Amino acid sequence: MFQLQDSITVQEPMLVTEDSVAVQRPTRPQTPYQVLRMLPKDATPAQQDSAIQAWFHPGEIHYSDRPDTLHLPGHGVGRNPKDVNLPQYYRESFFSKDSLLHPEISGGRYGVAGDPIPYTVRTDNIFSSALIICFVVAIVSFSATRHFIVRQLKSLFYTPGRNDDVQESGTELRFQLFLIFLTSILMSISAYFYVVKFVANTFILEYDYYLIGIFASVILAYFMLKFLLYFCVNTLFFGSKKNRQYLLFFMFLVSMECMAFFPIVLLQVYFGLSVEKALVIIVFTLLLGKIMSFYKSWVIFFRQNDFVLQIFLYFCALEIMPLLALWGVLMQIVKYLEVIY
Repeated sequence: MFQLQDSITVQEPMLVTEDSVAVQRPTRPQTPYQVLRMLPKDATPAQQDSAIQAWFHPGEIHYSDRPDTLHLPGHGVGRNPKDVNLPQYYRESFFSKDSLLHPEISGGRYGVAGDPIPYTVRTDNIFSSALIICFVVAIVSFSATRHFIVRQLKSLFYTPGRNDDVQESGTELRFQLFLIFLTSILMSISAYFYVVKFVANTFILEYDYYLIGIFASVILAYFMLKFLLYFCVNTLFFGSKKNRQYLLFFMFLVSMECMAFFPIVLLQVYFGLSVEKALVIIVFTLLLGKIMSFYKSWVIFFRQNDFVLQIFLYFCALEIMPLLALWGVLMQIVKYLEVIY
């Protein structure tokens, strides 16, 4: 029988007689698995290795020197790829640049890709950069026009006389134009949030920034059109001096709307303010602005007139109708650009 040590001596199979019956044991194992089955369960790895080496003796490998005949019928014998004189098109194959054939070539990530992080406006670099620029422009413009804004606030509920006139410098006028442009951008961002929430969220544009740019262009054109209408109508019916007073108030009103819209947009982007609450605040701000505009129109143009009902016609034609037209144009643009499945 076997004596298990770190080195094992193999005995050839022998015949053993038991009860007049010849039994041959042990039989020679054919695989390493059979050798390990012959060992006890507590055999050490060294004893297992020694047993396998005792039963199996690897011999010398003799590779065939016969030519390779595995090639396509009608074609010559293939050439050795190790031949330095072999043309490049012989060495290249369909898998020559595969990452599995060449470990030095990166084959991409391993495993299964996880769920992508959902898109949010707060993590968008372009949105953040635009809001930072808007914030800087708003602060600089407000600091440059604060004296003009204070004078307009003082004269807001003051009935101007014939010789009363609010003067502004060229610098104040330029910065107020910046505030009007900034108001267009902020209103376009708010309109974008409303459209994505309630109207459509997929458009034929490559990026949603293009939609915000279109909205800002339309709103800026709306302000320019209102300015032109005020200039023509007020100059024609009320004179250049009263027209100038109202245009200065109009720029002041838009500047105040800009200051009111800016925190609303920041709350929507970075603090998750719902579109419904933001819409209520924006509508209240616009309604308050229209009330102030109605009052200022009466003070400047219709206070000394007996035809009181004319102010309603004037207000509807130059305030309400342009605002409704702006909303209709924005909705038509969205309807034209949205993707319909």
